[in-house]
Amino acid sequence: MITAPSVLSLDYSRMKEQVDELNASGAQWIHFDVMDGHFVPSLTFGPEILKGFCGMSDLVKDVHIMVTDPMHFAEVFAKAGAEYITFHYEACKDIDEIRRIAETIRSLGCKPGISIKPKTDTEVLRPLLKDFDLYLIMSVEPGFGGQKFIPEAEDKIRALRKMLDEAGSDALIEVDGGINAETGRICAEAGADVLVAGSYVFKNDIRKAVESLCTLR
Repeated sequence: MITAPSVLSLDYSRMKEQVDELNASGAQWIHFDVMDGHFVPSLTFGPEILKGFCGMSDLVKDVHIMVTDPMHFAEVFAKAGAEYITFHYEACKDIDEIRRIAETIRSLGCKPGISIKPKTDTEVLRPLLKDFDLYLIMSVEPGFGGQKFIPEAEDKIRALRKMLDEAGSDALIEVDGGINAETGRICAEAGADVLVAGSYVFKNDIRKAVESLCTLR
């Protein structure tokens, strides 16, 4: 299981110490939540912070942009060092715009991902099964850390896994929101490939928490 700890929950008074622990933990990715204060209420990180993480860690930089203007932010964070850039289906007006953004992300040397909110049906992704390297199921409402896992996410993961398998896609399914050892197992059994965990990792023993997720396969 690919584990992507979300630095939204990192203790920034102990930043170097916790990043060093993360580097040694067995985590494969770092998840970086970008919020613009408009698409979601919260306001988080800019590109300079991502550059700082790039200088502190060789882990894959997985950037989730929860923003109203994904094209603009995709370009900004690609240049700052992102390797995966995931934007929201709900932020776009149509399929053509979604594909243009995905193509732009690829042209910038990154892998594109698309995310859907808890109330968005997985069927909206069916026309896009060949366009992305990663599909992110939100198991909480985007915008805040520390929320509880929404149980209906399990069915959405299973439905998406079936669609991708039938399409012959090797794209990854990522799940973000309320992830711990228990909910992580639910997601793994439903077909997830990547688990994003914030509070569960950074508010506990980082190495033990990461190990409990990495071994779920």
